[in-house]
Amino acid sequence: ELRGITKSFPGVLANDAIDLTLENGKILALLGENGAGKTTLMNILYGLYKPDKGQIFINGEEVAIHGPTDAIARGIGMVHQHFMLIPVMTATENVMLGVEPVKNGIFLDKAKVEKRIRAISEQYTLEVDPNAKIGDLPVGTQQRVEIINVLYRQAVILILDEPTAVLTPQEVEGLFKIIQSLIDKGKSIIFITHKLKEVMKIADDITVLRLGRVVGSI
Repeated sequence: ELRGITKSFPGVLANDAIDLTLENGKILALLGENGAGKTTLMNILYGLYKPDKGQIFINGEEVAIHGPTDAIARGIGMVHQHFMLIPVMTATENVMLGVEPVKNGIFLDKAKVEKRIRAISEQYTLEVDPNAKIGDLPVGTQQRVEIINVLYRQAVILILDEPTAVLTPQEVEGLFKIIQSLIDKGKSIIFITHKLKEVMKIADDITVLRLGRVVGSI
C-alpha cells in the first residue's frame, strides 16, 4: 500500500499525493498516458527514487525503502521496460550478477545457478535456456530472463513496466500465460500500461493516473 506518495522534479510534480493498494495474489493495472507518473511511482516503490512525502506499507507494516536492495529484501522485483541485461553474457551469468555463489570458497558456482534457473523456468513455464547468450535471444525471451532474474531473488511482488511495449502479439499472449502462472503460484503483480485492451483482459483491479494524480480506481 502506498499512501500520499509525492515526488517533484524541477518544474514537474510527477506524483501528487498518490494512494495505491495491491492486494495479495492479484494483478493491479496502473493505467495512464505516457507522462502520467506511472513509472516514477514504481521507481519509488523499487527504491530508485526517494519520495518527497508519503508512506509505503507491506502486509500492514510501514517500511523504508532506500534502494533496490531494500526492495528486493522486501520481496519486490521490477522488470523495466528497457531491459537491464548484458548482451554478451549468458542468461545464467546475467541472473547471478550481484549474488554470485561460490564453491570451495573461490570458484563461481555457475552450475548451481543454472540448476535453479531451470527449476524456475519449469515452475513458471518460462522456457529459457540458461546457457543461451542474451544477444542471441529474441526480445520476448530476454524479457523472460528478466522475470527469472527477479524470481531468483525470491520476489513475491513483481512490477512489470510496460511489458508488452516491445513484444509481438504472439509474445504478448505468451507473457499473459506467464503472468497467470505467477498469480496461480501466489505472486502479486503491478502491470504498468496505457493499453486498455490488455488491462481489460488480465487485470483484477485498475488504478488510473492522470498528470501525476489518481483519478479513479475500479
